[in-house]
Amino acid sequence: MIPPGHVAGERRSVPPGEFSHKERLLAGQPYDANDPELVDDRIACRKLLRQFNQELEYDDAEGRKQVLRQLLGGFDEGNPPWIEPPFFCDFGYMITVGKGFYANFNCVFLDCGPVKIGDNVLLGPAVQIYPVGHHVDPAERAGVEGLEFAKAVTIGDNVWIGGNAVLMPGVTIGEGSTVAAGAVVTRDVEPYVVVAGSPAKVIRRLARPVDGEAAAAAAAAAAAPPGSGQ
Repeated sequence: MIPPGHVAGERRSVPPGEFSHKERLLAGQPYDANDPELVDDRIACRKLLRQFNQELEYDDAEGRKQVLRQLLGGFDEGNPPWIEPPFFCDFGYMITVGKGFYANFNCVFLDCGPVKIGDNVLLGPAVQIYPVGHHVDPAERAGVEGLEFAKAVTIGDNVWIGGNAVLMPGVTIGEGSTVAAGAVVTRDVEPYVVVAGSPAKVIRRLARPVDGEAAAAAAAAAAAPPGSGQ
């Protein structure tokens, strides 16, 4: 939102030795979302999102890459992300993605805290990533006037997250895991499992890949005749 009376470019004075609210956000400390600098950053993000979602031709891969370069905090230039429009986020610069990233339509990242995504990650439509939160005490929350907090959401390599799944503040999704469609993830997910439900729970364990050396040794041991000493 844009608070009433917001003036673009206006900055609050910061007492010596204290952090600005943007610095607090970047440091993972409670912050005021109505701080003018953060409001300006969100407005800049909305303008880039409008360009990405509405103005670019779908097959303009270079144009999409250029906008994402301005929007996101980082990605693999040699294997850039493919994000289906529309896509929505708060700031953009808190999002980093690895190579081979794909996000389907209508994904939302409320990146008031870091969103760290590994290699070869797939997101179904309308996946919601929520690093941000509010105090549960109404007096502390104080509507839109209270301070917000944010905790990083981290997604490991080779993860698949199904459509309409929700990732809550501070969770880590382990490498190779799958989050079923509609799951609400409220705590860390270990590597190589499938989780489903609300709150998400493990419903299946997956085989871990065997590295090349271990696979060769296992194959040699299996092929050796009994009593050969191998």
